Amino acid sequence: MEAGIVGLPNVGKSTLFNALTSSQAAQSENYPFCTIEPNEGIVNVPDGRLQTITNLIHTKKIIPAALKLVDIAGIVKGASEGEGLGNKFLSHIRQVDAIIQVVRCFEDPDVTHVAGNVDPMADIDTIETELILADIQTLENALPKAERTARTGDKEAKLLVATINKHLEHITKELPLRTLSLTEAEAKVVSSFGLMTAKPILYVANVDENDVNGENDLVAKVREHAKQSGAGVVPVCAKVEAEVAELEPADRAEFLDAVGLTEPALEKLAREAYRTLGLHSYFTAGEKEVRAWTIPVGATAPQAAGVIHSDFERGFIRAEVYSVEDLVEYKSEKEIRNAGKLRVEGKSYVMNDGDVVHFLFNV
Repeated sequence: MEAGIVGLPNVGKSTLFNALTSSQAAQSENYPFCTIEPNEGIVNVPDGRLQTITNLIHTKKIIPAALKLVDIAGIVKGASEGEGLGNKFLSHIRQVDAIIQVVRCFEDPDVTHVAGNVDPMADIDTIETELILADIQTLENALPKAERTARTGDKEAKLLVATINKHLEHITKELPLRTLSLTEAEAKVVSSFGLMTAKPILYVANVDENDVNGENDLVAKVREHAKQSGAGVVPVCAKVEAEVAELEPADRAEFLDAVGLTEPALEKLAREAYRTLGLHSYFTAGEKEVRAWTIPVGATAPQAAGVIHSDFERGFIRAEVYSVEDLVEYKSEKEIRNAGKLRVEGKSYVMNDGDVVHFLFNV
């Protein structure tokens, strides 16, 4: 699972990506389209529960969950018709599972805005419009072939035609497809289309270093839009976060306190991106390692076991499960078991966020 970072040129995408991944993606330096090929990086998902577990189960290694991020080239109005990097940009978005849109919510005369003025709602509208137009084009291109096949009596083709028309009726009202309700069968027949407005979205409000918590009117407008569309918002000062990323861990707390933050905003961003992708974590804990494993919300115990190894899923017998709260209360797995709090779950068990698990399997 991966999230793509998108936005207009010069909104701070690459600065944000660098800080998140501690890499050196190309900086725009006021030159649109500096990020031509997408940069990719892996970012850890901060989770205080790992340390809580480790405090009680001594281990040699701690491994957090990780998230793949893709820094995609800046978009401009007309991208759906080939402006800027046009189709190349859009093809990169089709390949990711969720969108992180960076919008500029700060004034700086030294950083040119591609539209000439700072207006985050106009930025959001520009990108959403281009993605809507591109999705309409994808759907309209697919419809004739589906209709020809449907005329032969093919049931799946008939469903596809009906589903495409359902999508077109919705999106031609300038509504993103993530707001369209679909059955499981409808979602499956269009899953290969890579429809961009169907992807979940998270907004990152890039703010000034004097407003690190995003309390200005521009951020308020982004929050209101996100609330109406069911999206999340994280205010981030990319400039401050870039400085934090360069500091030694021992110096970070003092710096954060000085600028008014309790934790790097990027930590909250990583967690929100993880949530936006529909993911959560379960843990395995032992002397060798304490580890967070990434699974989709709704995954069953055998599916969660399969993330560790396919043999675990294939030969799944049962899962022994307890919570981090149980560990805090009883101090050890032995005492959790003695207290009768160790649950034995079967193949139909749906994993909860934060479960600590031992899988039993036989291949």
